[in-house]
Amino acid sequence: MTPFGQALRELRDRKGVTQRDLAHAIGVSPAYLSALEHGKRGRPSFDLLQRIAGYFNIIWDEADDLFMTAEASHPRVVLDTSGLPAGYTALANRMARQIRSLSPDMVQAIDELLDKARHQA
Repeated sequence: MTPFGQALRELRDRKGVTQRDLAHAIGVSPAYLSALEHGKRGRPSFDLLQRIAGYFNIIWDEADDLFMTAEASHPRVVLDTSGLPAGYTALANRMARQIRSLSPDMVQAIDELLDKARHQA
């Protein structure tokens, strides 16, 4: 599941809307919406995001959060390490090989480490 898929499912649950009802209201198939929630599809288009926000009549701040979550939810990430030292490429490849074996605690620890590095830069 992607962060967007999780956010959309939580939004639907909070509003009491089924996948089928939302899918029909925004003009997509229930199968597509299910695939989107489960991370089997890439980021939704801006148009689809607007239809979702409009359907739920969410305030601008919540819509903005949903849009940013969608931006960070592509399930197939490509890292371009061209021009960087060899260690960067090795790390990117190692992450690609091992990401599925990481525990949720380890993912959180790595995320916190990256946040710390961003704030120090």
